[in-house]
Amino acid sequence: MRVLEAATDDSVPSISRTIVPAGHGYSFAVSAGERFRIVDLHGQQVVDFMAWARTGRRCHLDEKVSMAYTRYHHYGATPSTGDYLWTNRDRELFRITDDTVRVHDMTFMACFPELYEKRGLRGHRACASNIAEAMAPWGMKNHLEVADPFNLFQNTPLYAIKGNLLSSRPGDFIEFEALDDAVVAISCCPYDLDGFNGGKITDVAVMTGFRLSPRKPENASLESDSTPGSA
Repeated sequence: MRVLEAATDDSVPSISRTIVPAGHGYSFAVSAGERFRIVDLHGQQVVDFMAWARTGRRCHLDEKVSMAYTRYHHYGATPSTGDYLWTNRDRELFRITDDTVRVHDMTFMACFPELYEKRGLRGHRACASNIAEAMAPWGMKNHLEVADPFNLFQNTPLYAIKGNLLSSRPGDFIEFEALDDAVVAISCCPYDLDGFNGGKITDVAVMTGFRLSPRKPENASLESDSTPGSA
């Protein structure tokens, strides 16, 4: 079995680990051929995943990963290891290379400020606004511009939002390979109502800079010694 290890050449960055604080968002650029992981550090934490095509420093907000196109190409099934995420230009942008959970959602929208306002929670953080804040340096102006998310680690059987469904455990992750340059944005979902997210919003981690190695080293560590940063 091939393993992932830190890159040693100048074309791919070394592995880095960033902590995304509970209820907040984060964006990062990835290059074609780079692999990265979204890690649920404490378990039962949903992460909204969105991504856009990129050329150099320019993010193409008009080409985004589309759940509608992805559903079409997978005949409605939720993608997992070996499957692709498609953009609204009908091309693959990511391949899922590892997935310890295999339970995700691609039907629900990102939670948004107005959802909480209608429940008397004005000012509550929301995935849509988290993504918009994280994507502001890339040209996004407000939360109405976000895409439909790939809801990582979200277990919604029969399209029902319920809490404590135990879809992910501490340390579980999903790993992607970028097939072209892109910008990824995630939100550590702040929805803390009705037992969702285990009833407690927790931090997640983003690990970037992996590459494939043909070697089979024993006890290879995927952890970075770098100091975690927050978004």
